[in-house]
Amino acid sequence: MKILHLDSGREMRGGQWQVLRLHTALVKAGHDSLLLAKDSGPLLTTAMARKLPCEPLRPIRLRSQSNAFDLVHAHDANSHTLAALLSRVPFVVSRRVAFPIKDSAASRKKYARAKRYLAVSRFVAGILAKAGIDENRIEIVYDGVEVPPAPAHGDEILTPYTEDPAKGMALAEQVGVPLLRSKNLEADLPRAKAMIYLSQSEGLGSGILLAMAYRVPVIASRVGGIPELIDDGVNGILVENDAIAIVEALKRLNPSLGIKARETVLSRFTVEHMVEATLNSYQKALHD
Repeated sequence: MKILHLDSGREMRGGQWQVLRLHTALVKAGHDSLLLAKDSGPLLTTAMARKLPCEPLRPIRLRSQSNAFDLVHAHDANSHTLAALLSRVPFVVSRRVAFPIKDSAASRKKYARAKRYLAVSRFVAGILAKAGIDENRIEIVYDGVEVPPAPAHGDEILTPYTEDPAKGMALAEQVGVPLLRSKNLEADLPRAKAMIYLSQSEGLGSGILLAMAYRVPVIASRVGGIPELIDDGVNGILVENDAIAIVEALKRLNPSLGIKARETVLSRFTVEHMVEATLNSYQKALHD
């Protein structure tokens, strides 16, 4: 299969890591997969360093480039717009955010064009359905992460570093325990004993999955798609966005949460699970 991936993100966030993992797996499996990403952006730079097929995303060339592929996969909102305007072949769209969809003529026209929407959670699928998208065009494709050979072993309590006010780093800092504000979860999780992941809105939370894969118990906000990952008190802890609730959650941490968390990832949220679900969606899109 020939797949053209589009991602215009300026940062290396959870969505970009998913694109990279998917693209890597498709190339390894023998598919003709090409990534177009923001020029000089971290996704393109990382893909180039790993010697993956990739080029800068040039909208002016996209119409002609798409002709060489069976399918275009748009991975963010701007890429969705480009695909709707310029793709000459069928396209699918990954939807990872929990924001409502605008109700305007332009938005309805844009959302009518994709063959399939790959929602990162049931919660996000519900947002798409509420916006009027036919449920037969919506697939749930959960994020996937690599499971490290060894679990974490350390004493750090992490919280993801972010300047986004909708994320909860500032709230986590009110809890009164020493925190490592992590800018690189993959580098920092091996020395963690817990992670606090707070947000006002979340499609799913791939950073949570990464911590779970490392057997690190996660205290996370009870919002969006996060409850689809965490069963409170079984493989993690869900809280309201309130400092007192987080303090109480810290008292509930125990190693069994991390053990169950890693088992959860192995059973449902590996890269292999994500790639298989994505390929199934591609086949449906091509045979509609």
